[in-house]
Amino acid sequence: MISVPSRAEILDDLVAILERELGVQSSSTINEDTRFFADLGLASIDAVVLSERLQEHYGRPLPFHDLMAEIGRRTERDLSLGELIAFLASNL
Repeated sequence: MISVPSRAEILDDLVAILERELGVQSSSTINEDTRFFADLGLASIDAVVLSERLQEHYGRPLPFHDLMAEIGRRTERDLSLGELIAFLASNL
């Protein structure tokens, strides 16, 4: 049985991918409260790239369309890394 990574391991994976693949260099510590657009200054195309890299990293397709649809229904359209980690933890 494949073990599901912990939230801390997923955060580490996310930070590594954000820095390596998307060139993110945050002046503050990236944590679960960090917001994708407001804090990291990323664009929607970056979300697409990140979703592709995460699927490659974890070696499986992930239902990002469900996550994006949920965000689209909200007033606050930004995504915290904590929300993304919860999504990944429940789908890995």
